[in-house]
Amino acid sequence: MSNRSVWSWHQGDRRWLLSLLVLGVAVMVVIGLGPLARSQAAVGRTELIWYGQSAFKVTTPAGNVLIFDPWLKNPANPQGQAVLDGLDRADLLLVTHGHGDHVGDAVAIAQKTKAKLIASYDLGNAMVAHLGYPKEQFGFEVTGNFSGKISLLNGDVEVAFVPAVHSSAVATDGNPQPFFAGNPGGFWVKIRNGPTFYHTGDTDLFGDMNLISQFGPVDYMLACIGGKFTMGPDRAAMAVKLVNPKVVVPMHFGLFSLPGTPEQFAAALQAQSVSAPMKLMQVGVPERI
Repeated sequence: MSNRSVWSWHQGDRRWLLSLLVLGVAVMVVIGLGPLARSQAAVGRTELIWYGQSAFKVTTPAGNVLIFDPWLKNPANPQGQAVLDGLDRADLLLVTHGHGDHVGDAVAIAQKTKAKLIASYDLGNAMVAHLGYPKEQFGFEVTGNFSGKISLLNGDVEVAFVPAVHSSAVATDGNPQPFFAGNPGGFWVKIRNGPTFYHTGDTDLFGDMNLISQFGPVDYMLACIGGKFTMGPDRAAMAVKLVNPKVVVPMHFGLFSLPGTPEQFAAALQAQSVSAPMKLMQVGVPERI
């Protein structure tokens, strides 16, 4: 082989090796960035679904499922039975107080999914004793009381117990005599790589709402507005002003002839010069936030 042929062969060999090296680096970059890209894509991809009244389902970027006040089969949700039948995962059920439109389908969901109950000590024990909530799914690690904060699901979810001005008792069809279920409350919830929520539960306006943000910022305030049994639109708007969330979602309206409406709430927010926009959710329609 001539010197020129040898040189040409080496040139081709070098080009082949260089191409192989470039390809290998590209593959390593893609593999290395994959988890980072997936992590960045997960940020802000929390899913929120409203099922009517005070029931919300939250799916975290990590795939964990939380349900607030899980009355899925309420009259505002005609697909409630289908939703319950199709529910294949729930990790945490957060129940604000003992009334039936908030406890809702908690026991059926717990039996089906093994979901843990997040509730005050008194409410949780009342649900176990009188409603049949599985005892092994309510324990020390998932209970607390007002101003208490707990970390759950390996740090994916942080929950603080927040007071509410209302009442709380549980009752069964077989024995309608109500049983004491502690004090009513709400929840401040932080999702890792996602938003924070303040679920008011059933409540009136109270001054210490302006301290709720000391748990951390409130991205989404899920606020009762129906009146009669809770604060109505005007006082709910004042509550939003105290909490100062980024977004407010009205709930607990439209059933039981409650007089408050989202239209009245929007007007009250404007009258209070509240900067947070109102987001009116549609029952059963998921939102990515």
